[in-house]
Amino acid sequence: MIDLLIQKATIIDPGTSHDGKVRDILIKKGKIAEIKSRIKAPVKIKKLDATGAYVSPGWIDVGVQTGDPGFEHRETLTTVSRAAAAGGFTAIVCQPNTLPVIHSKSEVLYLQNRANTNLVAVFPIGAISYECKGEDLTEMYDMYHSGALAFSDGKYPIQDAGLMLRSLQYVKAFNGLIINHPQEDSISKNAQLHEGVVSTTLGMPGFPGIAEELMLQRDIDLLAYTDSRLHVTNISTAGGVALLRAAKDRGLKITGSTPILNLIFEDKDLESFDSNLKVLPPLREKSDRKALLKGLKDGTLDYITSNHIPLEEEVKMVEFPYAKFGAIGLETVYPLLNTYLSKKFSVSQIVQMLAINPRKILQIPRPPIKKDSTANLTIFHPALEWTYSKENIKSKSRNTSLLGKTFTGKVLGVVNNNKIELF
Repeated sequence: MIDLLIQKATIIDPGTSHDGKVRDILIKKGKIAEIKSRIKAPVKIKKLDATGAYVSPGWIDVGVQTGDPGFEHRETLTTVSRAAAAGGFTAIVCQPNTLPVIHSKSEVLYLQNRANTNLVAVFPIGAISYECKGEDLTEMYDMYHSGALAFSDGKYPIQDAGLMLRSLQYVKAFNGLIINHPQEDSISKNAQLHEGVVSTTLGMPGFPGIAEELMLQRDIDLLAYTDSRLHVTNISTAGGVALLRAAKDRGLKITGSTPILNLIFEDKDLESFDSNLKVLPPLREKSDRKALLKGLKDGTLDYITSNHIPLEEEVKMVEFPYAKFGAIGLETVYPLLNTYLSKKFSVSQIVQMLAINPRKILQIPRPPIKKDSTANLTIFHPALEWTYSKENIKSKSRNTSLLGKTFTGKVLGVVNNNKIELF
């Protein structure tokens, strides 16, 4: 552990006494020792001149796909943690789609034991069904008490309405959270990209927006029936945003999120057959992207995810119809937000979406920026320009379309779990 003095940083911690103020922050033995306008520190202590930069509670990314256990050739807990830290995240919440699937307390405890001293905290999502097959419910109660924050079949949307109903009823007993990606597979088989003018022009079957909206409406009806808790991940259509907004207006216990790539790119960006932009949910049309941005502004959508899906080159660098869906994204969430959307979202709103709202929904204590509290911080500078190169990639996989892009806005460092890493 290296003690650190962060100098002249603007603190962004909405609703607290230090919010919006330029301060020095002294970190000693993993705790915030002092917060003052100016701190005189011993000569030997490491210093970070953060003039023009911000410090916020550590960011958290929900729905990260790891490779460990079973797919370590794509990602290990070590590499995913490095990627997360480089992206400013001090915690990640992992999908259950590993081998074996995270469908019992044994797998939950495995993940926690492997990462309990990491700089980046690793929280598991337990599977709703055994092996994520969508057939039989898992022992969610056991996983909850072992540390699972929520329950989902991850990349496999729950197709069976009865199973979805029973899962919502099951978790209600302990105020648990169900997460589902709304996609009705029966009307989107063999789809390659969003169904629209671009898919028609390219001669490829597409994902119709109604495939998302049908399942979302089903889940909303089941939620109203059970009075449980539901988070809808990977919202990508204007219709999906409208349904979520209406459900919130009814007072249902529902929240939603969307991936960063769906806020930046559109289906027209696939005209070059870039397989690294072949993702789920698919990139949609301009009207959908605008609706997502509006949904984030008005609070319909609660937070943004990286939708980090590491994949080896052999399944991405092939003809477009044969490429698997997914892209890495942990390292580029903030650079994309700041470069392309800084006029739409303030720094405070970005922190709300990356640090505050996910913890509130997952019922994780918010790390305060105050004296004597454990240091859990993200340090980032909105004006630094840099180019994303292969040398910047900390993930084990490199399936990204962003190599060579110049960004404005960079993460300078993260502090958590008695550890510090500066970039």
